[in-house]
Amino acid sequence: MHPYGMRYSGLVAALVLAGCAHAESFDGGVLRKGGLRIELGPVPETWRRISVRGADLAFRDDKRAGSTLFNVHCGGRDDDAPLGILTQNLIMGTTERDFESQEIMPFDGREAMRTRLRAKLDGVPMQYEIYVMKKDGCVYDLVYVAPPDRFEDGTADFERFAGGLRTAATPTAVGGGTGATSRDP
Repeated sequence: MHPYGMRYSGLVAALVLAGCAHAESFDGGVLRKGGLRIELGPVPETWRRISVRGADLAFRDDKRAGSTLFNVHCGGRDDDAPLGILTQNLIMGTTERDFESQEIMPFDGREAMRTRLRAKLDGVPMQYEIYVMKKDGCVYDLVYVAPPDRFEDGTADFERFAGGLRTAATPTAVGGGTGATSRDP
């Protein structure tokens, strides 16, 4: 198995499992991890924070049976992989994948891949929206997953949360990154 895939294998599947998060802090919509400062959009009142192994932030929306995950990883040996490969790594463990859309779009001053798909997770039909962005030696993953009959009810909240992403980074402080510094506001 590809080393990057091993790191993320089951990451999306783990959205409903408790584990240990590894962000240093998340306060006022700002996540701090090493030398990174990441602003995210508003967290809806219906979301409650949960811990998920391998994720910096994870939330559960019990009303919609949906989950949201955010993770950033810097300095990995496979961080230069194409966005499509990085996205595929996030959905390992799913079956019967039906890609509804996949597009490159502007995101925090860079390009990101936005993917919508339906797939089965442990035999259960689910729907996903995934953003993957590479910036300054780091890979940013944002994932929303919910049952297909409730998915659309939660996408607007996820879009606001994901759309608020703004980074300021010194990746060398996080996992031995490239030393680049983000100068975006």
